[in-house]
Amino acid sequence: MKRLIYSLALIFTLSISVNTVSAADKTDKVKTELTAEQQFELKRITNRVEEIRSMDKSDLTKAERKELRNELKGLKKEANAMGGGVYLSVGAIIIIILLLILIL
Repeated sequence: MKRLIYSLALIFTLSISVNTVSAADKTDKVKTELTAEQQFELKRITNRVEEIRSMDKSDLTKAERKELRNELKGLKKEANAMGGGVYLSVGAIIIIILLLILIL
């Protein structure tokens, strides 16, 4: 019974991953280099984040901390829009975990 459940789980995860891989191949994302202006903006964002991290936040009021938090969220959105990145969906994480469990 245990072997049957493992084999069904393996078939299920493999069938989902095949669909995901074929769907990922259809999108043509061209990796572009950042322009000088974008690199400067990214450096400015990085410097501001480091400046906020090094601040002593213990003497700030609640409103000031909230303002800093909102500023950081905005900076993160700007950086993600410029730099892109690698994101894993919840489904991909579950598949990876299941495969690791089955292998180990």
